[in-house]
Formats: sequence, structure tokens, C-alpha cells
Amino acid sequence: QVNLVESGGGLVQAGGSMTLSCVASGTTNCIDTMGWFRQSSGKERELIVTLTTWGSETLADSAKGRFFMSPDWSKNRVSLQMNKVDSDDTAVYYCYAKFKARTGVCVGSQYWGRGTQVTVSS
Repeated sequence: QVNLVESGGGLVQAGGSMTLSCVASGTTNCIDTMGWFRQSSGKERELIVTLTTWGSETLADSAKGRFFMSPDWSKNRVSLQMNKVDSDDTAVYYCYAKFKARTGVCVGSQYWGRGTQVTVSS
């Protein structure tokens, strides 16, 4: 079991930047992947970026060149740097973690933070 707590959301001007942070606590040794998803009003939750502990990254096309995920695995923390935001980036942003599966130690579960609202103003 792991708890994920996001911070850094709020209001940002279009074209500006914002950095979100997520800190994991609990059975953090079981984490092999962390990342960020978002959900806009009336839409499904969508992938932004995931990053494995060995460095494999998956990044949505909408985030390429603008959003950058930085991990600090020793502190169980990841950040999402958001640049050149626009109105389409308005959403609730969720931190994500996935556990490796290891018999008797780690169950391959997925976890979500409660989310933090990001609102981009014109």
C-alpha cells in the first residue's frame, strides 16, 4: 500500500509554467513506476507521462516538448514541470504509482493520488 500526495496545483496564465510535485509514502520499495495523468471536465482520465525506476518513459503527444517529469527516487518524489500551458491543460492532475510484483513482498497494484486542480486562465 502506498499513499500519494500531490501539491503545486492552482491558477496559471496561458503560456506560463507550473510545477507539480508528488510524494509517495508507505511500501515505497515496491514502486517501479510513477507518473502523471489528468482528467478534464467531461472527459476520461488520460496519460501524461510515466517513468520507470530504470528510466523508461512514456509521454503523451500533447505533453511532448512542454511537460517534463523528474524523479527523485531516494525521496520517493516526482515532479511534473509544465511549460507553455494553454486552456486545454485545465484539468485535475493525478499522481500515479505502480508496484512491481514480487511474491510475498510486493503486489503488482496501481495507486492514485487524490488529484490537484490546475486551471489555466487566458
